[in-house]
Amino acid sequence: MQILSDYHKIVVVVWVLFNALLVAGRRQGAPNVIILLADDLGYGDLSSYGHPSSYTPILDRMAAKGLKFTDFYTASPICSPARASILTGRQPPRTGVYPGVLHPDSYGGLPLSEITIAEMLKPAGYSTSYVGKWHLGVGKDNRFMPTNQGFDDYFGIPYSHDMCPCTKCFYPADDCLYNCNTKLGQCALMEGTTIREQPTDLRTLSDKMSAHTRNWIANTAIQRKPFFLIYSFYQPHNPLYAGHRFRNATSRGPYGDMLAEMDWMIGEMLQELRDQDIEDNTFIFFTSDNGPALRFGTRGGSAGLLKCGKGTTYEGGQRVPAIAYWPGTIQPGQVTSEIASTLDLLPTIANIAQVPLPSVVLDGVDMGTILFQQGQSLNNSFFYYGVTIKPDMGLFAVRYKNYKAHYFTMGNGNSGSAYHDVDCRTDTKQTTHFHAVVYNLQTDPSELYPLSRSDNMDIFKELYDMKVRYEASMTWRNSQITLGRSVDLHPCINPGCEPFPACCRQDWRAPVFDAQKSAQPVLLTIPGKKKRNKKKKKCLVYADQQEL
Repeated sequence: MQILSDYHKIVVVVWVLFNALLVAGRRQGAPNVIILLADDLGYGDLSSYGHPSSYTPILDRMAAKGLKFTDFYTASPICSPARASILTGRQPPRTGVYPGVLHPDSYGGLPLSEITIAEMLKPAGYSTSYVGKWHLGVGKDNRFMPTNQGFDDYFGIPYSHDMCPCTKCFYPADDCLYNCNTKLGQCALMEGTTIREQPTDLRTLSDKMSAHTRNWIANTAIQRKPFFLIYSFYQPHNPLYAGHRFRNATSRGPYGDMLAEMDWMIGEMLQELRDQDIEDNTFIFFTSDNGPALRFGTRGGSAGLLKCGKGTTYEGGQRVPAIAYWPGTIQPGQVTSEIASTLDLLPTIANIAQVPLPSVVLDGVDMGTILFQQGQSLNNSFFYYGVTIKPDMGLFAVRYKNYKAHYFTMGNGNSGSAYHDVDCRTDTKQTTHFHAVVYNLQTDPSELYPLSRSDNMDIFKELYDMKVRYEASMTWRNSQITLGRSVDLHPCINPGCEPFPACCRQDWRAPVFDAQKSAQPVLLTIPGKKKRNKKKKKCLVYADQQEL
């Protein structure tokens, strides 16, 4: 018995040592990288950014234990161009994802020749996954899907969830607050390029995404491989939705419930990192693709003290929340006012992973001096492209240090027609400012008090010269969005079914052909000349024949 007991002790010791070595191996390996991407989250939406009734305790803790940005920008005030720039580190003109957004039935998408962060990391042995909203094109035969852009794994609806009909959004079976797009097919929940659910049940979508993410992280950790994950939430983009945990759970109403559900999803992901003992070896960056949609009132987002929102190049459209988190590496409790943007993510991740940069022109810089040295940014400027960009227009606005110059301004439909600031409204047309409108964002972040040109000629000239130089350096790829659309490209769980795309749902049952009923004569009217007191001519055709 003593021999057996000693044997058990040896087994236990060996097992403990093995696990210690396994953990050490994980910690000493290449760092994991996660981008957390909210959809239409405003600068003033999180409690850590000042909102008094939002409930986001996980993000609040990440901000308290990490680095919070006050002057962080997205490359576009609208979804598809912004997402293309996140993945490539390149401005929308270079990617070709402009003007506007891609749709489920678009011919175009993120060009396969563009090098994504995932494609940059894979040669270094990284596993890669994209979970959630893609919105960079599906295309013929799934040409533009994530699995053709460097990602090993994909799970989600590959476009915006308002681009399909929606009826039930809130647990248990409550209606959506508006009807979404009823002209297209049902939302398709896809794994890789396979449709798993159509229509997608929004009430259970967060649970499914969370389970997929946790399983993928666990499986990748077991393989002892570094990984890159983009966790792209549909929250808080309308239509609002919430499952059983968060329906009527917050004081901010349906919008607050949706935010709380996203926050919970982030908490679940962080718990999996802890369970696998890899949180300390994982760089996490949270931000939003663009500013908030303001047309929904209290059921929409908040830009806080910033002007306007989604779809505009005012600060509320492109300045967004951003939090960097890496326990043991990023010093906790920091706040930085250095200028940075989503264009900086690719070069920053390249430095963190110690991989070479793509051999293309990049528009971002490494944020390492801000993240790890509490230092200054390598860049003190930002260049704004609007929704309606085209080569003969160029930049909408330029920021240099504290000063911002507007050369074009316009409202946007995402603000609605009744928003309190007329500059933001749907019907506020594009205005060209031959003499720029300039603000000092340090003292006037709400862009209320333009500077006098006569008193600030040096500032006006410096900003204009920067605009001219930047526009001269820009290369414009042909637009992918203007390639058009075809309903035949819409993802469908029943390929070839009719009527398309209404039949694209898993519960669709094709009508049974009844030959006898089809052969019954049907009375049709042939229009002829209108004559008083004359009967219209009639003839018999069959229901399965076309009228000539």
